Amino acid sequence: MSLTDLASVLWRSRELLEMLLFKLEEEQLLLAANRSRWLSHATREVELVLDQIRQTEVIRATYAQAVATELGLDPEASLGELADAAPDPWSDLLHQHRKAFLLLTSEIQTLADVNRDLLTAGQRAARETMLAFAETVETYGPQGQTVSGGVRRPTLVDEAI
Repeated sequence: MSLTDLASVLWRSRELLEMLLFKLEEEQLLLAANRSRWLSHATREVELVLDQIRQTEVIRATYAQAVATELGLDPEASLGELADAAPDPWSDLLHQHRKAFLLLTSEIQTLADVNRDLLTAGQRAARETMLAFAETVETYGPQGQTVSGGVRRPTLVDEAI
């Protein structure tokens, strides 16, 4: 295994991370537009990309360990350490990959956090709507647990919504 093999799998990893970012953005657009009909499809696509990333990560780890050994480094050396020890032009290429991975993972984390917040808000709204139709009230008990009980007063529903 060589630096060429490692660089090749790093390119594939970057492509997959960019695809994940795209799929998360699709999911976010669906969530923001309240288009829940296609949400399960978008979530499945995110899971498929994550599975491909996991498979590629195993290959990347194998190649990185081999290259680290060839360069006289610890087999668990980071990409930054590999880049520092690699000869030119591989050093520059590995540093570019590292920089791209840091940027992509930061963007993915931010997008995933926003999607999680949108999902939580949607779930909360759906739950409150269901409770309104069930004519019960959900509150908190003395120890902070959720308690259902009591009867709601008649509620006027705006049909225009």
